[in-house]
Amino acid sequence: MIVECPRCEAKVDAKVVGEHACSDDDPIDFTCYLMECPNCHTTLLAGRYDTGDDDPPTRLWPKPEVYISLEIPEIIRNSMEEARVCFKAAAYNASTVMAGRALEGICRHFGTKKTYLGPGIRELHERGLIDSRLARWAGALQQARNLSAHASGERVSKQDAADLLAFLNAICEYVFVLTKKFEDYMRRRGQSTDVASTSSPQPADQGMDGEE
Repeated sequence: MIVECPRCEAKVDAKVVGEHACSDDDPIDFTCYLMECPNCHTTLLAGRYDTGDDDPPTRLWPKPEVYISLEIPEIIRNSMEEARVCFKAAAYNASTVMAGRALEGICRHFGTKKTYLGPGIRELHERGLIDSRLARWAGALQQARNLSAHASGERVSKQDAADLLAFLNAICEYVFVLTKKFEDYMRRRGQSTDVASTSSPQPADQGMDGEE
């Protein structure tokens, strides 16, 4: 069964040692596989839902792959997935560019007035859609994207690319997943979910001065 081995940093045809299927409260059956890498003999744990497609299982251990929630709009998810593909191919500059594209998708989703990414991030912050810390993370990603997208001698390291993807994942999780959970929670309690009803932090311009 094809799965990615984190130690070999490659997709391998792993030996299935055991498997277990269950449904619990989910209408779609889920099967978990205990496997062994044929090259380095690392133990691998992976799983997949029985959707009828012949998709490879997702690695659950070690170093589980980060799940991209379906709560995130498709146009943003697509860029996030392409950023991961580039990262796995060791194309770290390209990964950073695609991560920046996903960030642009967030700005487009919320209809920011400016077409440039820097002002768009600043508007998301001013509207209370992201807090000061996330705005700084987004600003760092924007700056790295600018350097990667233009002809220059700058090269993004593997660690930097991994960190930037982590920042992007955190921003999307906050904006689309946790925000919806909070809104659902507040509605169940019969309370307002209006962002404007809560105090918003003051804009932080650090890392958001660029016009791209």
